Order: sequence, then C-alpha cells, then structure tokens
Amino acid sequence: MSNLRFQALNAVLSRTTPEVKTPSPKISDYFGTNVFDKKKMKEFLSKDAYTAINNSIYSGEPMDREIAEQVASAMKAWAMGKGATHYTHWFQPLTGTTAEKHDSFFEPGNDGAGIEKFSGEALAQQEPDASSFPNGGIRSTFEARGYTAWDPSSPAFIMAKTLCIPTVFISYTGEALDYKAPLLKALSVMDKAAVGVAQYFDKAIEKVNASLGIEQEYFLVDLALFNARPDLALTGRALFGHMSAKNQQLEDHYFGSIPDRVIAFMQDFETEAFLLGIPLKTRHNEVAPSQFEVAPMYEEINLAIDHNQLLTDLMDKVARRHNFKVLLHEKPYAGVNGSGKHNNWSLITNTGKNLLSPGRTPKNNLMFLTFFVNTIRAVYEHADLLRASIASVNNDHRLGANEAPPAIISIFVGSHLNSVLDEIESSRISSKMKQETALWTNIPKIPQILLDNTDRNRTSPFAFTGNKFELRAVGSSANSSHPMTILNLIVADQLNKFKAEVDKLLKKGEKKDVALMTIIKKYIKESKSIRFEGNGYSEEWAEEAAKRGLSNIKTTPKALDVLLAEKTEKLFTETRVFSKREAHARHEILLESYFKKLQIEARVMGELVNNVIIPSAIGYQTSLIQNVKGLKDIGLGEETYTAQIDIIKKISEHVNFIKTNNAEMIEERKKANKIEDLRDRSIAYDEKVKSYFDPIRYHVDKLEQLIDDACWPLPKFRELLFIK
Repeated sequence: MSNLRFQALNAVLSRTTPEVKTPSPKISDYFGTNVFDKKKMKEFLSKDAYTAINNSIYSGEPMDREIAEQVASAMKAWAMGKGATHYTHWFQPLTGTTAEKHDSFFEPGNDGAGIEKFSGEALAQQEPDASSFPNGGIRSTFEARGYTAWDPSSPAFIMAKTLCIPTVFISYTGEALDYKAPLLKALSVMDKAAVGVAQYFDKAIEKVNASLGIEQEYFLVDLALFNARPDLALTGRALFGHMSAKNQQLEDHYFGSIPDRVIAFMQDFETEAFLLGIPLKTRHNEVAPSQFEVAPMYEEINLAIDHNQLLTDLMDKVARRHNFKVLLHEKPYAGVNGSGKHNNWSLITNTGKNLLSPGRTPKNNLMFLTFFVNTIRAVYEHADLLRASIASVNNDHRLGANEAPPAIISIFVGSHLNSVLDEIESSRISSKMKQETALWTNIPKIPQILLDNTDRNRTSPFAFTGNKFELRAVGSSANSSHPMTILNLIVADQLNKFKAEVDKLLKKGEKKDVALMTIIKKYIKESKSIRFEGNGYSEEWAEEAAKRGLSNIKTTPKALDVLLAEKTEKLFTETRVFSKREAHARHEILLESYFKKLQIEARVMGELVNNVIIPSAIGYQTSLIQNVKGLKDIGLGEETYTAQIDIIKKISEHVNFIKTNNAEMIEERKKANKIEDLRDRSIAYDEKVKSYFDPIRYHVDKLEQLIDDACWPLPKFRELLFIK
C-alpha cells in the first residue's frame, strides 16, 4: 500500500468520538446568546434609539447618524462584555464565499495609554480593498476603493472574539460588488409590488416579506483521507475513482442511524449555530453514503441567506475539530447522488398571512390563486433567467443526474391544483354578475383548496409543496442570494403587470373579483406549458419540453447568455435592481469563474496522471514483468503466466491512452487560454478541454481495478464513502 494512503487509513482507524459539551440541555437557554438581536438592543439602547432602528429595519429608510452612534456604542459595550476585542464588516463578495477584515477596538492615546473605541462611522461604513475581488471590469486593478455599508436588518454577531457586522459591498462608483445589495433591492421591489396586489383583498396589509427555508445537503469525509486526495482538496470533487461495489443502491443510508462520529459533529456545530441565532430544526442522513442534510426554520429571506452562509462556514470549521472535511461540491463523487440547497420560498404579510397558503374561504382562496398564478406566470416568462441564476460548473455535473432536477425549468403543482387551474381556464366568467360571490358558483372547486393536497415531485426544479414553492435546482455550494434575487424580482415584476391589467379593467367599471379572475384565467392559459406533473428525468419529457418551446440549456456558458438579453436588461433597469453595467459585470464574473474552475480541474487531472497514476501503474507493471521473468527463469511454461501477460498488456493500453489524451487535453487547454472572448473561452473549456475528462477517468478507473490494492496511491471510494 502506498505510504500516504496507508497513513491516512491508519489515521481513520485511530479516530475516537470527541465529547461534545453544550452550554445547557435546553437550547432556548442559550439560543442567540452571541447575537445583538432585538432583546439585546432593547437592553443596551435608549427607547428612542431602539424605536428608530426598528423603524429603519421595517421601512428600509436610512438611519440618522446620531442613532448610528448610539447603536455603535451599545454594540461595543455588549461585544466587549462578551470578550470581543475586534470588529469586522462581514460581507458576501462575488467569490461565492464570505469576507471580513478585522480591526481592533483598541486605539493608543497620546499619553501612552489606550482606549477602546467604536464610532457610528465605523459601524455604518468601511473601506476594504475592492481591487482583488471579482468585479467584471467595473474596477481597474489600480483602482482599489470600495465600500462596505451596514445592513441593520441582519443582526450583528460574535465569532472568535470578533464583532461581525453584516454589510453590503459596493464599488467607489456605486455598483454592487456583492450578493446582498441586489437581494435587498429585489426584496424592496417585491414588498411594494406584493402589497399593491394584496390590498385588493386586505387593506391592513402594509408589508410583505419574502420568507425562505434552506435545506443544506453536504458530504463528510475523514480529514486524513481528504488530504490524501489532491483532487478533492483542490477541486472539491474526486476526478478519479471507481465506484464502490456497495454504494447507495440498497437505499439503506437514507434516514438511517447517524454514525457516532457524525452525530458528535452535528451536535457540536448545532450548538455553535444556536449561539449565533441560527434556528436549526432538522438533521438526517441523505441518500448517498456519508451524505447528510441540515435544515433550519423559515426566516426572512435576507437573514435566512446570511445564516446559511454563516452556517456553511461554521460547519467547515467545526468539522476539523472532529477530523472531518465538509464537501459542499454539488457532485463530489460520480455515480452517487449529488448535493443541493433546496430553497423553500413563500410570502408573509405583516398581518401574519402566508400569501401562498390556500384558505378555506373564497376570498382567501382568490388571494392565494392570485399570488400562486402570478408566480407561475413569472417563472414561465423568465425561465431562462431563473435557469441562469443556478448555473455553475459544479451544478452542471448535478442537474439531471438522476437525483436532481433537470436543466429544463418546469413547475409541479400537483394533480389537485392542476385540475383547479384547468377548470378555471375552461370556465366562463361573466362580467354581468350582480354579486361578487356569485362568481364562485361557476368554479365550485376553488373554495376547497386545502394545504398539502399535492404529492411531492423530486424531479421538478420548481415545485409547489403546500404553502410554498421549492426551488430544488440551487447547488449546495451556491450563495442563495442570486437565485432568490432573480425569483423575487421576476415575481415582483409580474405582480406589477398584473395590477396594471386589473386596474385597467376596474377603470372600465368591471367588478373587482371578475377583473381579478379574468386576468388570472388569462395567465393560466398563457403559462400552461411550464406546468409538468410527470417524471423530469425521462427522455420523453425532454422531447415534450422541446415541443412546448421550453429551453433545455445544459451548460453554464450558454445558460448565462440571458443576462445580456434585451428582455433581461429591461427587467433589471426598470426595477433598478441591476444596472446594465452590473449585469454585464456579473456575466463576465460567472464566465470567468466557470473556465477557471475547469482550468484548475484540468491541471489537477494532468498532474495526478503524470505524477501519481502512471508511475503507480508502471511500478506495478514492472513487478509483474519481474514475476513473469522469474517464472521463465525457473523453466515454467507460458501457460503459467498468461494472466500476468494479459494484465501487463492491459496496463500498457490504459497508460498509453491516458498519456496520449492527457497531452491532447493540455494542448486544448493552451489553445483555450489564448482565446480573448470570455464566452468563447468558456465554451472552449466546456466543449474541448472538458471532453477529455470522462475518457481519461474511464481508463484511470480501469487501472484502479487492475492494480494491486496495496500499490494504488489514492484512497478509494469504498474508503471515502463509508465513515469509520
């Protein structure tokens, strides 16, 4: 056995399960302890300051600088009381991770002593270097200035003795350089649009918040084995590896008993999460071996995404304490299920009403139908844009791979709601009705729309699941901000169009319910092609989708084209969520990320082939040759070493194929690197360079089956997938 693999496996066998200590057996006793939440604000702020910050959070209006000074002073007192020595603006640049620059509260005085200071100015705004973050051409390398600005709607928290303040990140010229700023804009647009429509039904509705629950899937692998796999360490996925004889085919891992080492890790990171106010609710084994899921309660969408970003970072840090590595890649192991980040989205009013929850009365059901049908219409109208929002090189491996939704965007609503929509579409709506309630006699099923009257469809990328829509197509490593920005934006735009059409009928003297149902019926008919109740994995669906005119864009570079489309530009600029410059910048950033990740994979593959795989194969082949030579030397006939000769020949065939194709891949990579246009370069990497990955892998995996287990240099899938 190779030395590194041998050491890694020995390290695994020597693991013990660490004891996990929690602050209290009752989570409620310590939940949110490290968060400057409303309870802490009420304790540390004056009544006027507390009221002012709550009004700012509710209305989105800028906060007075004097109030900011009071908040900064209170934050500092609270944080230092808990041992904090530094503060940082915590933001989400377009790298896909989080970023932070720590500054000390301490400042030296003229008398040689010092003092701890934290001003309202330092709370509200800072200036990190913007030149080294992705900007899509918005900033030149020599133009470094960028700003982080406090987001008061997401509470500050303490990690590692540092006060962390959630912020947006913008350029010197005002463009968003992060995920949070566009999300906040989209949520504001959604709030106004949803309130405008909701007031047809209830004048008490003054605010609508988008709500989100994120189901986070992930894999765990022993840290020693992870470190012995350069491909996992550098790309997040195993570029080589023959599938384990036993994997997920018995379906015995799903919801199975959680291994002791894993449950200790889960308890540890859950405790840390609860201290940070992350309302985790569910944990369980997922389908593939060593795959798991964690899910929180629903929260306001901006906070939910902040918490998910914080959670994934927290999980990785805690995992190391337990000698694990968390794999968030969408497809770390070929042949078993990949991982997603299922986004469960709904709309909640200030009155506590879920606008996507069916009611038992005609009035409530009409409000539900309005938001339900408008959401379907929005996704139909902007399906390609929603597809682009979940596009990445990692997710390309996962989408449609028998455990994730396909790249075709469709909507599952369930048989009952499907029949309700069909009935509305075929019904006759009379404009001569004397009473609004008379309308319901023509549509008898509508008053009986009930919660959870539909099954779940795992193959649908966008499914209605009782009182929410579930966007299942988001990748496990993605920041949910971008798809949620797009989803809220397109629904808000659709609601504005709906209101304009309804108001036009009202001005003509039409009754309100009749006007609402007239436009709803129109939208149902127009968007019918996006509704699909069957198996999204089937070839028949791909053929049917093409007949319906639905896109099936399987790779990221082409999926991203929609960001530059005239229709998208109009949507972005009219809502002011993205400027034309920002949209083009994001297109460039996403393309650059795409080809760079493939470039890294190609380089790692080339290095492993030349420096690890081929030398190991030749080494084993040499031992076989020596064996054959020895058998010949003692006078045995050819029939005694036929098997050895056969293996020697097969090794040579595989090595020659790998060597030749690896050299060709390197040449294609060099050609692609010279292409100036980012889209053309990304497509070249996708169609030319990546096309070598699977053939090379096939022959490497064949070598893995031929070569003596003790001589194979990389930990195998049977070792990676099953936690000991």
